[in-house]
Amino acid sequence: MTPEGVLSPEHLAIRESVRDFVSREVEPIASRLDNEGAEIPAPVVSKMAELGYFGLTVGPEHGGGGLDTLSMAIVTEELSRAWLSVGSVMTRMIIAGKLIEAHGTAEQKTRFLPGICSGELLAAAAFTEPDAGSDAAAIKTRAVREGDAYRVTGEKAWCTFANRARLLTTTVRTNPAVPKHEGISVLLLEKGPGFSPPSLCGDAIPTIGYKGMISYNVAFDGYQVNSDNLLGGVEGQGFKQLMATYELARIQTAARAVGVAQAALEAALHYAKERTQFDRPICEFQVIRHKLAHAATEIEAARQLTYFACRMKETARRCDLEAGMAKAFAAEMAERVTSECLQIFGGYGYSREFPAQRYWRDARVFRIFEGTSEIQYEVIAKRLLS
Repeated sequence: MTPEGVLSPEHLAIRESVRDFVSREVEPIASRLDNEGAEIPAPVVSKMAELGYFGLTVGPEHGGGGLDTLSMAIVTEELSRAWLSVGSVMTRMIIAGKLIEAHGTAEQKTRFLPGICSGELLAAAAFTEPDAGSDAAAIKTRAVREGDAYRVTGEKAWCTFANRARLLTTTVRTNPAVPKHEGISVLLLEKGPGFSPPSLCGDAIPTIGYKGMISYNVAFDGYQVNSDNLLGGVEGQGFKQLMATYELARIQTAARAVGVAQAALEAALHYAKERTQFDRPICEFQVIRHKLAHAATEIEAARQLTYFACRMKETARRCDLEAGMAKAFAAEMAERVTSECLQIFGGYGYSREFPAQRYWRDARVFRIFEGTSEIQYEVIAKRLLS
């Protein structure tokens, strides 16, 4: 949909490469695996790593591609257009990679970043807690220093991909005596495949959409983490480290929303041309034509807002305003567009035989994760009023 002149030849080549990958490896299996509630096959994840998707924005000196934020958004959109979960595998590696590259010690960068970029070290984020969602500073998970290690105790919620991850970027409270923002640190928690009860347990959370990756409630009961795995080597910096990373994560989430909405539109366009009622294709009825036109316009508006946030991120200036706008608009756009596209399918839109319902179910999560829409509007308002 994007005019060719908007993207550079390099960006267009990246887009075509990802489209080729998903057409061969993801699109043929996405609906079936979603209906089965199955996870993304390991060979697909391995191929993504081989193609460099996990280290796109990490510097070449650490094994990454050193590409710009716009490249990341393009790859994300195309992966998510095929299956949201495939586009979301990247999110875990992007968050972990950016946290470590921006805030890690030299030793941590050397130890972790090459593995994240190569896919040998799959990552997941353990930030949210049962009583600390939007209020990220309200976490209670405790890490107590004992010699050269921390003992971690507490619970995390919505830790997606935790079962397959070997690295959990985990927010912990290292000093309960100071104001809540100041007592938070990030631990780079290494683990084996699956979980290791009783010190590390995971319970799967059933969800209505966003299949392909399982989200977990994770419980730590004295889980030991080497003190060298304290991000940056200094306690109390975790909240600041996390907030800086959210800009990139929210831009990437906006791109995911654009991808899902684009998939819904493409499916609706195809169906509207093929489906006949009253002796003519339904695309000839004005009400259907206008639904399609509104959807295409909203998608392109969200895409260009996301591209603008990408350009702002490349300036190295604060861009929480632009990232928040892109994420909020794209999230709400995706819910509207996928609902209208499902409507074009009529009764078949409600059937699992057609993908419209998958896009609709998946789109609903965008207003919730990576900061709710309400939080995004609060971020935007603070910047406007400051």
